[in-house]
Amino acid sequence: MTSEVTVIDHPLIQHKLSLMRKKDTSTASFRRLMGEIAMLLGYEVTRDLPLTYNEIETPLTSMQAPMLEGKKLVFVPILRAGISLVEALLDLIPSARVGHIGLYRDPETLEPVEYYFKLPEIMDGRDVIVVDPMLATGHSAAAAVSRVKETNPRSVKFLCLLAAPEGIRNFHAVHPDVPVFTAAVDSHLNDHGYIVPGLGDAGDRLYGTK
Repeated sequence: MTSEVTVIDHPLIQHKLSLMRKKDTSTASFRRLMGEIAMLLGYEVTRDLPLTYNEIETPLTSMQAPMLEGKKLVFVPILRAGISLVEALLDLIPSARVGHIGLYRDPETLEPVEYYFKLPEIMDGRDVIVVDPMLATGHSAAAAVSRVKETNPRSVKFLCLLAAPEGIRNFHAVHPDVPVFTAAVDSHLNDHGYIVPGLGDAGDRLYGTK
């Protein structure tokens, strides 16, 4: 039981995150910054992927070269905002598979409601990274990871841009074995379940729907 939280505080990530937090940042800039941060986060969240050694030929000689081991990695975005992270992560690992989980938060109960679930047919033995920009109440993330675990992957991690302490507690109460990777842990949630100081509704700001 790890209950691990890794805050990736690289200066470039923190600078770009500050630009995203500004209320007057345009939709286009917000979307571009999300992709740039996602790629930087991707280096850390994949740091411990297992390697194997295969013989290859360089222009000069043969060698035992390190390559990713096992079945292809699977990114699983929580719709809709999670898509923005996956697009950049695929630039980093083009061979990865992608699953999708559609969840929306009931405005009264703040509990997640599932409306879509599609993962690669064979998940046994795969490493999975579930992604969503915000870990707010933690309920959607916990529900998504529970569904992923039903498919028997080798490992599961959760990657987000921002997390609230309440969300981390709620998530790890259900999944103490799943590490969380984030660019920042903010102060708290407000009465509407939004992260404070946060950056607003990530989906609306990504797609210009408000």
